[in-house]
Amino acid sequence: MDPYLKDVLDVLLRMLHVIAGIAWIGASFYFVRLDLSLRAPKRHEDADAGVAGEFWGVHGGGLYHSQKYRLAPAEMPEPLHWFKWEAYTTWLSGFALFVLLYYVDADLRLVDPTVADLEQWQAIALSVVGVALGWIVYDVLCRTVGQRSQKALTFVGTGLVAVAAWGAGQLFAPRAAYLQVGVMLGTVMAANVLLVIIPAHRKLVAAMEEGREPDAGPLLEAKNRSVHNNYLTLPVLFTMLAGHFAFVFGADHAWAV
Repeated sequence: MDPYLKDVLDVLLRMLHVIAGIAWIGASFYFVRLDLSLRAPKRHEDADAGVAGEFWGVHGGGLYHSQKYRLAPAEMPEPLHWFKWEAYTTWLSGFALFVLLYYVDADLRLVDPTVADLEQWQAIALSVVGVALGWIVYDVLCRTVGQRSQKALTFVGTGLVAVAAWGAGQLFAPRAAYLQVGVMLGTVMAANVLLVIIPAHRKLVAAMEEGREPDAGPLLEAKNRSVHNNYLTLPVLFTMLAGHFAFVFGADHAWAV
């Protein structure tokens, strides 16, 4: 690839990734804060209409009144705003950037012969498999261990992230190892939105349109995954930014860091 074109793509993808990530993380943090700040509605008619809690806020020169329903209002609101494109844009731009920097120049940035004597195609294949495997293992754990105990899921998940960090450190160049783990966790977050959270919302909307009582099960799972995403944000940001700090990725036991 032409070096100038590559630099231009690097800048454009990086800007898009950062801006979309700010929007996604900001929305995630805001809605978790909103949930934690909800208070029982003061008006009886709101409670009777199914409002579980309300939140008053001041921002940008105005007052805002947010309400959360236990399941759904009696009628479909219009327009209904979906929070999904921030997640999709963040993942697509981030993975494209990962490909541009670490797969296209795998011999320079992904492979380190002193770590593992891999061919470029082998390193790329292992990276892709690791990203896919991260989501599969996490999703299976959520549907098994997570159904019984979120605390147990936390301990098992944290242990497996450590295993993934150690494994990446045995296969890839030090900086690439951190990015690999970050991409794995970021993929889990984006897949949560695409495959769990948004489908649950679609079921809710479909039930409302058909005049049925919505099934609370998928919505509760969507809420769990949303909270997972909120907590995963911090390690994802750390792994993405660690490449700027040699004392982090260059530590003797960088995987433990």
